[in-house]
Amino acid sequence: MSLSKSLVLVLLMSLAPLLCAQTQPVELHAQAGSPFRFIVYGDTRFTDPANVKAASPPVRRALVQAIAEADPAFISVGGDIAYNGDDANDWRVWDSETEIWRQRRITVYPALGNHDLHGDRTVALANYFQRFPALKNNRYYSVRIANTLMLVLDSSLEETSGPQGEWLAKKLDSVPSDVDFVFLVLHHPPYTASSDGALGGGHSVRSPEHLLAQVLEERQGRTRARFVVFSGHVHNYEHQEHNGVTYFVTGGGGARPYPIERTPDDPLNGKSVNYHYLLVEVDRGNLKITMHRLDLTSGTAVWTQPDSVAISALPAKAAIQGQ
Repeated sequence: MSLSKSLVLVLLMSLAPLLCAQTQPVELHAQAGSPFRFIVYGDTRFTDPANVKAASPPVRRALVQAIAEADPAFISVGGDIAYNGDDANDWRVWDSETEIWRQRRITVYPALGNHDLHGDRTVALANYFQRFPALKNNRYYSVRIANTLMLVLDSSLEETSGPQGEWLAKKLDSVPSDVDFVFLVLHHPPYTASSDGALGGGHSVRSPEHLLAQVLEERQGRTRARFVVFSGHVHNYEHQEHNGVTYFVTGGGGARPYPIERTPDDPLNGKSVNYHYLLVEVDRGNLKITMHRLDLTSGTAVWTQPDSVAISALPAKAAIQGQ
């Protein structure tokens, strides 16, 4: 091993406790007026553009450009940013292809996905935190934006127990009275019509996220602020509502698509490939979430908006009655 490589290894090893330990999760504040809007999407898998099996480079680039032109207050990326987290070249592709966001000073709030942790985890986390220094080595954290609170989770860790679970419970116990909406962002979905054995690829719901959904739905019955959950991992789009909580799977950032079995009334019934981003428009007491679907099969970008959801915060009286 060369001297330079040895020094890098020593440095990474010295950083390992910082990358793995998290006792004081950072609380960030985003500057946004009212109303404001932001973008959510995930499963981009930035990697060598020659690797067209992992992801579609043209789709990835078209989404990045469209998101920049939407001029959001910030971007939430729900994990699997890089194809292999410990691959420095994958992150250099991220740097290059998303340069327009930095030029326009659009902040990115990421969640860790399983691909972001691929390979040597210490190296992978070093690559990740190098791009997002504001996180201060926090794998889960909160962001306060106007009348909303965003809680970003690391679904490679326990979500309802352990340090992250204890932190989440405290945050949900102390939601400020002027918060109308609590957004939870994590990689693995609490609900999906996909499955591990699906022809063409897919993922089933895991027990930790199923338990998280139960916790959120029980709390929603006694919380005025509305809970909205954004996840990825399944490379498609889904929208479900359970016991007052709204769930989105937004894994259409460019990774190889996974098919979804859809009901006849689903606006995306018959469409197996759904590259997209979500535009979230927030006002006082109300928000609107619109899917912006990208079709590049003709070689020219065709954008449609096949699904849109309006959500209203509960009045204070309803929250009191639910306790």
